Amino acid sequence: MIGTYADGMDYLRAVEFGLFVTPKAAALDNAFALAGLADGKAEFLGVQDHPYQQAFVDTFTLLGSLLERTSQVRVFPDVANLPLRPPAVMAQAAATLDLLSGGRFELGLGAGAFWPAIEAMGGPARSPARPRARSRTPSR
Repeated sequence: MIGTYADGMDYLRAVEFGLFVTPKAAALDNAFALAGLADGKAEFLGVQDHPYQQAFVDTFTLLGSLLERTSQVRVFPDVANLPLRPPAVMAQAAATLDLLSGGRFELGLGAGAFWPAIEAMGGPARSPARPRARSRTPSR
């Protein structure tokens, strides 16, 4: 289905639907059951990537397992935590999952928002950017 969105724009893309799988270690059976139900019925399965969340399993490992247990649904990290995943390593993991699954891996990227937790796991210490002062000189 291609159509006009609420903002009045037509993005010339079909609307696709997916499900969110919670990567809780104590509820993996639920994640696998949801993946089984979604396979062939939904386009995507998204799994949040919060490596510092002690109740969660590793997102990329879970995505590989979901791909192995399904045959049609595409999977993606919702969204991959860049500060804790070196770009070259993440790119290789993404390419490998995509290759092994016959092209069913999608990559969603994020900058991270829980900076104290990211820093506690060895990631960079960052804070939100401060707005720059506006110049009084008009831009040309």
